[in-house]
Amino acid sequence: MTEAHRQELSGFTTFRLGGPAPQVTVANTRDELLDFCAAHPLELSGQERSRVLFIGGGSNLLIADAGFDGAVCVVRTTGVETTQTTTTDTRVTAEAGEDWDAFVAHTLDLGLSGLEALSGIPGSVGATPIQNVGAYGTEVGELISSVEVFDRVSGQTRHLTAVELEFGYRTSALKRAQIAAGTPQYVVLSVTFDLQRSDESLPVRYAQLASTLDVEIGSRVPAVRVRENVIALRRSKGMVLDAADHDSWSAGSFFTNPIVENAEILPAEAPRYPVTDPLSGAKIEGKTKTSAAWLIEHAGFSKGFSLGEGLASLSTKHTLALTNRGHASTADVIDLASTVVAGVEDAFGITLEPEPTFIGCSIDDGKRP
Repeated sequence: MTEAHRQELSGFTTFRLGGPAPQVTVANTRDELLDFCAAHPLELSGQERSRVLFIGGGSNLLIADAGFDGAVCVVRTTGVETTQTTTTDTRVTAEAGEDWDAFVAHTLDLGLSGLEALSGIPGSVGATPIQNVGAYGTEVGELISSVEVFDRVSGQTRHLTAVELEFGYRTSALKRAQIAAGTPQYVVLSVTFDLQRSDESLPVRYAQLASTLDVEIGSRVPAVRVRENVIALRRSKGMVLDAADHDSWSAGSFFTNPIVENAEILPAEAPRYPVTDPLSGAKIEGKTKTSAAWLIEHAGFSKGFSLGEGLASLSTKHTLALTNRGHASTADVIDLASTVVAGVEDAFGITLEPEPTFIGCSIDDGKRP
């Protein structure tokens, strides 16, 4: 474990934003992570003895310019184990600090399919179950069999099943158990996935991906081919990390796609998608998902929209990403987000919900027009 010392948190986030913290510890092994947890317990009352922030890949964080006035643990644990469970299935367990995209690539190298549509997503394995990461028709909740966690209240290690994790759209029981932003009750130690031993992908569910692959929805194609096309699609939207591309200096999709109970409030031309249960795949009646990107664009915010040159702007490739153009502050990003939220509310009466975790700041801090 690296010695705790003061550091700028911007070096640990894909936004490249965030002020200093007085104590930053990098945990490279599980024992080091557990030692940090033991030194910073969570009381039964939900109160911490000292303020603590856990950082994985930093791809879903927006940290205040003032930084964080407590202890920070950067999770860098590594290790992957596989177990054959049936003649067709393999169980794969990855430590929380494993790089997500490298892990996805590794499963494909092992001849396992299931995660290919989730290629190119920045961040760590341990973060994926917290918000039930999803893309191009697949969510991790469909493939996770269990998550090993350290319960900071009981001081015990637990294995939570997929049912106990209560996955939903961009949420889970882990996320809902957070005492405050970045203050978890459960620290993810490892994640276990059930994957198929096959060179063929899961059935393609997403229209844009099917079109790119030139196949019908429901088709199965080589999983490696799906990975290649997903990464190309993500790169075209500035959503593959690249130091030279400011469109990737972001937290990916900044807003979740709204789910509405009354689809009649949507304009006739607005996209509509069914809402399904992540475990059973069954359609949830009475709810409709629409596109946040479509709402943003049709509320008058075009690609590259900015409140100040060189500061924060919508991506020049995709309106759903808010980006740091190199000289932005966290306050600049929040002002931009608040402006977009207000514009969509005025145009459609729908309130966009931000996807990143805010540390020491809030979207309500923004200066709305």
